[in-house]
Amino acid sequence: MRPEDILLPTPAGVCCKSGGFHIDPTRPVDRAVITHGHSDHARAGHGAVLATQETLDLMRLRYGDNFAGATQAIGYGETVTLGGARVTFHPAGHVLGSAQVAVELAGLRVVASGDYKNVGDPTCAPFELVQCDVFITEATFGLPVFRHANADGEIAKLLHSLTLFPERAHLVGAYSLGKAQRVIALIRKSGYDKPIYLHGAMEKITRYYQGRGIDLGRTELVREAKKSELAGTITLCPPSTLKDVWSRRFPDPVTCFASGWMRVRARARQYLVELPLVISDHADWDGLTATIAATGASEIWVTHGQEDALVHWSRTQGLRARPLDIIGYGDEDEADGMTETGSSGMAP
Repeated sequence: MRPEDILLPTPAGVCCKSGGFHIDPTRPVDRAVITHGHSDHARAGHGAVLATQETLDLMRLRYGDNFAGATQAIGYGETVTLGGARVTFHPAGHVLGSAQVAVELAGLRVVASGDYKNVGDPTCAPFELVQCDVFITEATFGLPVFRHANADGEIAKLLHSLTLFPERAHLVGAYSLGKAQRVIALIRKSGYDKPIYLHGAMEKITRYYQGRGIDLGRTELVREAKKSELAGTITLCPPSTLKDVWSRRFPDPVTCFASGWMRVRARARQYLVELPLVISDHADWDGLTATIAATGASEIWVTHGQEDALVHWSRTQGLRARPLDIIGYGDEDEADGMTETGSSGMAP
């Protein structure tokens, strides 16, 4: 049996014909297996969705109760049989509820990573290495230039700036699902115990994290604060709002952006970022290559990002490798929170 007999790349995403499902399909399908809740992987309109309970909950928060015809929750380490295929979910370490999907048929195991990172994160289950024959890896930061900084050190930069400029508000652009909550948790880890303010677009997801037992300390909505009260404070907001009229409500704001893309100066300039924070929820080049090697897979399929460099590296290691060229995955949630009432499609 060939790997393509288990999972086959199609324009709608990776398809398991024997199981009758797609993994993270880019268009509505009859049956979808979803790795995590980011909007470029978890779309509404499928006939049925299999995902972790957290991912299902997050999709419901974003798209409403009728985001799919039917849903089924699956836990980490749990296996379900779809058609002739055995499907098992394993932690991906990306965001709350994120999973790698292992598909087994006739003794061959293919693992689709979804998005993942192999560094610690207090807001989600840690990445679990899964031995497999074929590994489908993301490549968001699949270039050697991307070596992420230590997250605690980046938070220290933020707090040092807060000390230097106590009269200024600090706005931290961060994706609404996962990144914002991780940044808050890292700030708390550093010992900062003052209220942290939230853009309205982040409220429901942050409250959901807190409801799942993630300790984020005291958070408040920025719309309930006066401008004078925001001097010397930290506010988390969607990246798109850093250069929006919304930011004018803050006293002389210091614009920050927490992202792996902040390694690229042009990205920082694009968002008018004064204080780039290199904090990513994706594996960097070293994380990607180390994970590929550790899976024991002899064949690597690369998707979602800088595919060619990682394919080339895999081949230099004696592995069979190919790009999948599936269009539809990108910067998660970059458009979220265009207004505080959620006009970008996310629940406010």
